[in-house]
Amino acid sequence: MEESHQKYLEAYLQLFANLSIEELTLLRSQLSIKEYAKKDFFFENGEVQKKMGFVCKGLLRRYFINEKGKTITTGFVKEDEYATDYPAFIQQRPSKYYMQCLEPCIIIELAYDDIQSGYANFKSNERYGRLIAEKVLTIQTDRVESFLFDTAEERYLNFVKDNPGLINRISLTHLSSFLGIERQSLSRIRSKIAKN
Repeated sequence: MEESHQKYLEAYLQLFANLSIEELTLLRSQLSIKEYAKKDFFFENGEVQKKMGFVCKGLLRRYFINEKGKTITTGFVKEDEYATDYPAFIQQRPSKYYMQCLEPCIIIELAYDDIQSGYANFKSNERYGRLIAEKVLTIQTDRVESFLFDTAEERYLNFVKDNPGLINRISLTHLSSFLGIERQSLSRIRSKIAKN
């Protein structure tokens, strides 16, 4: 294994500080690390996601294509976040989304079957599974509520505040799609804010 890959694995295992030596040894044996090129797919629409991904390096975009053939961005996954369509992953049903690399990515992968055997064999693994589920659910709920309660400008400002540095890594097209704003409207919002 490459030295840089080993460094990523060790950093990832630090997230599981409460696991016993036995549990950590098992988890380490189940993890794999994979490099993806820009534009590669982590998974595609209609595919059953077999592995949970943890992004060590890079950026991915989650999107779907609506009935009119329009591409709608629903999220970005950056370093130290999980690349998954969690509800579909947990039920092992085909995803409705595409998860595509916007940059070259290094992703730690853990197979669904290994996650399930970890839950069955070690009680503490269930806690980590719950924490991941809570994090993913919070991200999804925040996104839905932003459309219900925030103006377009507030959605943009919240995105910038919650994702420092990410604004320079994504295109305006992808960002406007994610925020549910026409690209021209987003440009107007950005120039208005720049003048203040």
